[in-house]
Amino acid sequence: MLFDIDDTLVDTRAAFAAALAQVAARYLDADHDPAEVLATWRADAGGHYARYTRGELDYRTQRMRRANELHAAFGGIELDDEAYDAWDTVFETGFSAAWSAHPEALDVVEDLLAAGLAVGALSNAGVAYQTGKLERAGLAHRVPMLVGVDTLGVGKPAPEVFLEACRRLGTEPSRTAYVGDELDVDARAAVAAGLVGVWVDRPGPRRVEVPAEDVAAARAAGVHVVTSLVGLGRVLGLG
Repeated sequence: MLFDIDDTLVDTRAAFAAALAQVAARYLDADHDPAEVLATWRADAGGHYARYTRGELDYRTQRMRRANELHAAFGGIELDDEAYDAWDTVFETGFSAAWSAHPEALDVVEDLLAAGLAVGALSNAGVAYQTGKLERAGLAHRVPMLVGVDTLGVGKPAPEVFLEACRRLGTEPSRTAYVGDELDVDARAAVAAGLVGVWVDRPGPRRVEVPAEDVAAARAAGVHVVTSLVGLGRVLGLG
């Protein structure tokens, strides 16, 4: 069993909200809707994080561009390199302090391990960064970080990252499930790479809109859809 981390095992949406509240208090106009700020950040309409996962941008550049687009939308100043360094300290301090596991995550992982499954993590962020996130969330002792975007220089949906994660986990792709919160780069990409894809469609605003026809097509292609990690074993026929 391979897991995504952000908004799959770890409640990253809540951590982003905490970070952006601190950013907004210092940098943005007072008249703003926190929910809109969060939605704008998560949507990343400029596609900068996706470009990072394709190896087209470095991490700092993608985040600085996203920060400036957020400021442009909500009345913040344009950040130069020096100002961005200060901004990122504010953001990262609030973000990392709020990292926590989803309430059911540890119990589900423990149940999978007790059932004899090998468990690991594959993420579109850096290995060291995500290892720290798992440690803060109390999951690192059970879910080793196997493959990040810096392992092969690209991230999901590239099939090679799924296959490398399976190799490190010691499992055959066809007998390995990948569980993630994104329908396209997680569940459908896993199926395309020969794994079993599971989409965790948690309640609440999605990062981007997902048309009903896309969900139907994914189900037809073999993607499993769950609303939390509870019952994951049952959905996959593990008892």
